[in-house]
Amino acid sequence: MKQYTVTGMSCAACSARVEKAVSKVDGVTSCSVSLLTNSMGVEGSATDAQIVEAVEQAGYGASPKGTGTESENGRANNSLEQLKAAQEALVDRDTPKLVNRLIASLIFLAVLMYFSMGHMMWGWPLPEFFNGNHVAMGLLQLLLTVAVMVINQKFFISGFKGLIHGAPNMDTLVALGSAASFGYSVYALFAMTAAQVNGDMDAVMSYMHEFYFESAAMILALITVGKMLEAHSKGKTTDALKSLMQLAPKTATVVRDGVEQEISVDAVKKGDIFVVRPGENIPVDGEIIDGTTAVNESALTGESIPVDKQPKDAVSAATVNQSGFIKCRATRVGEDTTLSQIIQMVSDAAATKAPIAKIADRVSGVFVPAVITIAIITIIAWLIAGETVGFALARGISVLVISCPCALGLATPVAIMVGNGKGAKSGILFKTAASLEATGRTQIVALDKTGTITSGEPKVTDIVPDETFFEEIGNNAGKLLAIAASVEAKSEHPLAKAIMERAKTDEIAVAEVTDFSAVVGNGLTATLAGKMIKAGNLAFVSKFVKVSDDMRAKAVEFSKEGKTPLFFAADDRLCGIIAVADTIKEDSPEAVRQLKNMGIRVVMLTGDNEQTANAIGKQAGVDEVIAGVLPDGKEAVIRKLKKQGRVAMVGDGINDAPALTRADMGIAIGAGSDVAIDAADVVLMKSRLIDVPAAVRLSRATLTNIHENLFWAFFYNVIGIPLAAGLWYPLLGWKLNPMFGAAAMSLSSFCVVTNALRLNLCRVYDPKHDRKATPDRKNKTDKPNESEEKSMTKTMNIEGMMCGHCEARVKKALEALDAVSEAAVSHESGTAVVTLSSDISDEKLKETVEAEDYKVTSIQ
Repeated sequence: MKQYTVTGMSCAACSARVEKAVSKVDGVTSCSVSLLTNSMGVEGSATDAQIVEAVEQAGYGASPKGTGTESENGRANNSLEQLKAAQEALVDRDTPKLVNRLIASLIFLAVLMYFSMGHMMWGWPLPEFFNGNHVAMGLLQLLLTVAVMVINQKFFISGFKGLIHGAPNMDTLVALGSAASFGYSVYALFAMTAAQVNGDMDAVMSYMHEFYFESAAMILALITVGKMLEAHSKGKTTDALKSLMQLAPKTATVVRDGVEQEISVDAVKKGDIFVVRPGENIPVDGEIIDGTTAVNESALTGESIPVDKQPKDAVSAATVNQSGFIKCRATRVGEDTTLSQIIQMVSDAAATKAPIAKIADRVSGVFVPAVITIAIITIIAWLIAGETVGFALARGISVLVISCPCALGLATPVAIMVGNGKGAKSGILFKTAASLEATGRTQIVALDKTGTITSGEPKVTDIVPDETFFEEIGNNAGKLLAIAASVEAKSEHPLAKAIMERAKTDEIAVAEVTDFSAVVGNGLTATLAGKMIKAGNLAFVSKFVKVSDDMRAKAVEFSKEGKTPLFFAADDRLCGIIAVADTIKEDSPEAVRQLKNMGIRVVMLTGDNEQTANAIGKQAGVDEVIAGVLPDGKEAVIRKLKKQGRVAMVGDGINDAPALTRADMGIAIGAGSDVAIDAADVVLMKSRLIDVPAAVRLSRATLTNIHENLFWAFFYNVIGIPLAAGLWYPLLGWKLNPMFGAAAMSLSSFCVVTNALRLNLCRVYDPKHDRKATPDRKNKTDKPNESEEKSMTKTMNIEGMMCGHCEARVKKALEALDAVSEAAVSHESGTAVVTLSSDISDEKLKETVEAEDYKVTSIQ
């Protein structure tokens, strides 16, 4: 997505005009304009010159935002300058200018109000020269009003420029309202001079009451107040993004030719060695090659507890080295660092639009012309009804100045910006505004087991020595662990690593073994202290030794709990059992409970056998367990779940990429420094499952805030415009002074922005106010019939597929069958997961594939 800075926009009608103009450019596939950040995101093949020209023809200005590049030597070019430019773009320059305009306007307005309302309504004294000199009073009011209009000339320049280009905006409404008041007052002043010449003093006095100079000036001053408050509040909505940018380190200490040098972070290259002392910020992403420390990563993840780091561990830019001296090798620099990617992601999300904003955009596109039309009709209607020109004009002006398209245009983007910033502070990154909106609408969450619900690293959970074996040397679990660790030391199996880790933790000495041999899929053998040791599953070890009923029962019990029992024997005697399991994360049960309390159905997907899967599922508290799912089959499962409701898939973003892409919302968990996961819509930097309900909670809070903003924006205009037009005057005698209309308009946008800022108070980890989502009547959320699930999918094992072309041939052949709705084919795993819409025989499926010269070995 190319990003551009747009200048000259004042309201939602402006952003709609720019968006419409750019969307018509050849080669543009999508365009999104943000009034909040005065930015535009464009996708497609159109050139910068074409985009800028289209914006300028629409009456606005545009310039491409700079993008950093990487040189051939791996150095980031001008990344620091680009960051500074981005920070400069977010600096609130409008508020100081508006404050100066307001102060100058109020000085002249105070004098004007004294001479008009103060003297005429309350009899405040005037200099002797003005006594009875009504023309002089009128001329003074005219001059003071002109001064205020010159100070606020931007309204007139922008307003009439938009009108000339056929794109009237909010400034057009203000300019027309103020100009109409001023123009009618000038007419009354000239009419007064004519009456004065003719000696008609009664007419002179009556024209004094026809002056609207104070309204013309007051409208401009009050709108400036609103603009100032709005600009200040809008500046607050980008605080999170600005704070992220401020984290970026400016310098780095690198080691070159054995000498430490402090250089600009821009000059750091991939592969450079840099050092970080305690208390210093880490300048770029890297890998520790020497030293140990604790790193505070709260700037990126929101986690305040420091993380211990040792050689080969990754460190990220902007995190703080708290304790030790470390030497690191740079792995990612410039715009490739984790911090830069997060900044880019938050910025891109702000430049996109949520689907809910489309309603406001459509209204904003026709809002200003509609208001001008209503104002003209109002004036004509009151004149026909027999009211004076002054009365009719006041009603028309009130309609112009009370109408507020800005509130409509800001209702969604301000909430999106604040919500995104709030998420970024907690390590929850929404890639687009649409993903921030859609996450809260989730009805089903599908959780991958390994690495999501569980830690993904097997650990020793139970050590059960055989009493008869250890009775001579003491019934000691440590002795069994020592035997197991000595044998497993030469194995590369993940379960072996779990035993070695436990031995290291318990400080168990590992002895040297000989004659080591691994029996694939069963176990291993080795000689330890003259004894032949066998290790492996029950089927393998029971071939060599007798396993008692008690130990067999223990093994069954472990299996039911989702643990893997490993048997160890020495010569012809059983030593005992060590149970190993991929342990469930501490926060997983609580996360699942919170999701269920939100009315979300939680499904666990795993390739484990049903017994192990059910054990983990029971511990986690999920609603449903789908076991035996191959990596390629997850996408097919997600496809079925989508028929029952909106689905969010939570996985690691690597093996789960197809499923993440297929789901309505892909959530990558435990991304750490790799935040740029293409398949994911939402990226959770930490490996905590509790961040999933937090993301849903933040999305729902943002969506609620948008609804509140839109309601206020529509409600304000629906109530305000009829009141301003004098609709209630014949019935209740209500009529609105244009000055009060301007005051209401000035506060409407401020209220919307202030309401959005309340999202900063949202407690994303607090489940107290959770409520169940309203069920989608279009989707069935009942648990599917198990037999129906099995009949809808078949997995074919196929031999002979060698490449992507083979996959395409098999896929095309299978999907040509009427009963097959989709076939997910993989030449790497040699499988085709077939999703069926109706019954079909295995023989027919086999014939279809073998007709393409491939061999089907089995169908499950």
